[in-house]
Amino acid sequence: MKIVACNSNLPLARAVAQELRLPLCKVSVRRFADAEVFVEIQENVRGEDVFVIQSTCSPTNDNLMELLIMLDALRRGSARRVTAVMPYFGYARQDRKSGPRTPISAKLVANLLVEAGANRILTMDLHAMQIQGFFDIPVDNLYAAPLFKRDIIARHQNENLMIVSPDVGGVVRARQLAQRLNTDLAIIDKRRERAGVSEVMNVIGDVAGRYCILVDDIVDSGGSLCNAAEALMKHGAIGVEAYVTHGVLTGTAVERITASPLKMLTLTDSIPATDAMEESPNIRQISTANLLARAMSAVADESSVSSLFD
Repeated sequence: MKIVACNSNLPLARAVAQELRLPLCKVSVRRFADAEVFVEIQENVRGEDVFVIQSTCSPTNDNLMELLIMLDALRRGSARRVTAVMPYFGYARQDRKSGPRTPISAKLVANLLVEAGANRILTMDLHAMQIQGFFDIPVDNLYAAPLFKRDIIARHQNENLMIVSPDVGGVVRARQLAQRLNTDLAIIDKRRERAGVSEVMNVIGDVAGRYCILVDDIVDSGGSLCNAAEALMKHGAIGVEAYVTHGVLTGTAVERITASPLKMLTLTDSIPATDAMEESPNIRQISTANLLARAMSAVADESSVSSLFD
């Protein structure tokens, strides 16, 4: 078993390697003068079970291309099996035709990964579960819910909690966490006027006197979370926090969240923190290294991955 780290999330890759007590494979990933990616694997991988850790976060296209070239290099180096470990799967929000003559980019990325040499995909909290069906190879989709459950219990065990879905589409995810915590569920009913802009319409559920925890898979502009937090406070919530798996946080999202009623936004480290995120008083990260390491061990040992969902 060998672990290869690309450049998008080196801190997470090093933490996973430390959990597994294995060194990172010696590789060189660099750019030519015209920004072309060049990969050189500097140790023998013939017959090995190789795991390539790479989040396809911003710059998305550069990181995706880096992963594809690494997969091709490993295949040509005669690796026995190559698993693409993608804590954050970019292009997952383009999972269907949103209008006439538009692409299904998630399917295209799936095809590229397989053609490049991936034998298996290991990812976390896919934005759209049907993306697993875009692949003709095994896909293991991990969940951050067990991590969130432990963190919420440690920080809020004496609070009168209520789990809140920031939109109707996230109800299943929020309900699963509410069941794990044996607490109630509320839903934010919103209408999205255009991409990146949302208007909160109503709060479904009695949140008065409750400490509300919003749960989502991706936070991008932060508008939906901040609007939801304001609506919950107006409806009598005593406090609002958010737990989100992937912190994309583009543009002025960090500033918007810092100025919002959110007491804390907890993210995983599937996407590395920026300087602005680290300086924000109400944004924090929790590590997924142990979860990913256990999943990689299960894949390598041919044992159950689903046991990690509990």
